Amino acid sequence: MSDVRETGFKERTRVAEARERLLERSPPVERTERRPLSSIDGRVVAEPVDAAMDVPHYARAAMDGWAVRAEDTFGASDRSPAVLRVDERVGPDAAVRVHTGSELPAGADAVVMVEETELVPHGGKGRPSGDGTDPRGELGAELEVFDAVAEGENVGPVGEDVESGQRLYEPGHQLRPSDLGLLKGSGIDAVEVVDRPTVAVVPTGEELVQADPEPGEIIETNRFTVSRLAERWCADVTRREIVTDDREALRAAIERDLTQDVVVTTGGSSVGERDLVPAVVDDLGEVFVHGVALKPGHPLALGRVRDTTVVMLPGYPVAAIVNAVQFLRPLIKHLGRMPIEPVPAREATLTRKVRSEPGVRTFVRVRLHRRADGDDADISADGGDDRDDDGSDVRDDDGADDGDLRATPTRASGAGVLSSVALADGWVVVEERREGIPEGEPVAVENWEYHA
Repeated sequence: MSDVRETGFKERTRVAEARERLLERSPPVERTERRPLSSIDGRVVAEPVDAAMDVPHYARAAMDGWAVRAEDTFGASDRSPAVLRVDERVGPDAAVRVHTGSELPAGADAVVMVEETELVPHGGKGRPSGDGTDPRGELGAELEVFDAVAEGENVGPVGEDVESGQRLYEPGHQLRPSDLGLLKGSGIDAVEVVDRPTVAVVPTGEELVQADPEPGEIIETNRFTVSRLAERWCADVTRREIVTDDREALRAAIERDLTQDVVVTTGGSSVGERDLVPAVVDDLGEVFVHGVALKPGHPLALGRVRDTTVVMLPGYPVAAIVNAVQFLRPLIKHLGRMPIEPVPAREATLTRKVRSEPGVRTFVRVRLHRRADGDDADISADGGDDRDDDGSDVRDDDGADDGDLRATPTRASGAGVLSSVALADGWVVVEERREGIPEGEPVAVENWEYHA
């Protein structure tokens, strides 16, 4: 790696190319483990999973009503009902009361819905039995059936939901809560899943403290934020203590965590005198990206030391978050053999013009609100007007049509202003080919902080 600390970034790698290099150099995790259903929400299936039993494992009533032989109801109508007797067993012209989900009695092949019948006690029968087996006093009563049923009607057959041996999931499927319910109901208690990628988060910087900062000191926040994001993306995270800006200390910290799949450093990734992390990583292995065409956060570096990928995030909190979403998120998904889905987005109309630098992918933080009157000022990528709009906040969906949504930019710059993302509803991405976005244009507001 050339010494960019003296010359600055002569060239910045485009986001797509940098991400491609990152994934190409980071082979997916091969480790697997067998885990109980209670601990595998969000995990990825490592081996084919087949049902262990039929669901349901018995023929069941699909409606409240009467279990019958279908042939005994043929020709039944409102004017000419079929007349059956209520009995303890289903037989010729005999019916048994059933409830939704109950086992279909022997001899029955259909269920008549209760609303298509009427009980008619007669002949002094229909009294409760003394032994409590007929608490309703229905045995011996006549049952008028006003609608014919076909064989199998209103009956859930054995294996209607799932058949024993049926393939449920192939390797690579990421399990959801509904999947866990299906697995449990199919007689499966544990599944072989891909290990979570392991990630060590190492904050760096001699100015960082955990609390009570003096002038010139800063409370360290990146470790907490990046760690929680990585855990949301299904990584197994180790949080390390702050490492000062010293070459040997940084080297020891990185070498300590080469048993991890990924080492994430925060800070020290740019081109200043104290930005030593890329040089240390390059001494130990290889830095294949240093500087990306992204704003905020171009001082990103990516490298590989032995079998560990090193993601060197900028120290400014907003820059660290943007780069974590753009690079660490897809890396974790790739390592864990999880699908790399797009970040969810909502469409809104931009209320103010935003400017951006051509050739640089820019992330503009915005607040969402419903249609409101008022003067909307411009905001530029160099700062601009940071005023909030007077429209009501829509962090919780109020059920209105998204066509009424407005996106008001708050900042396109300010990589160290953490509140600009924490108090935003998302960001709008200005692609490299554009020189900003005009007011009134529909935009996609990415919810980068969604839980997935």
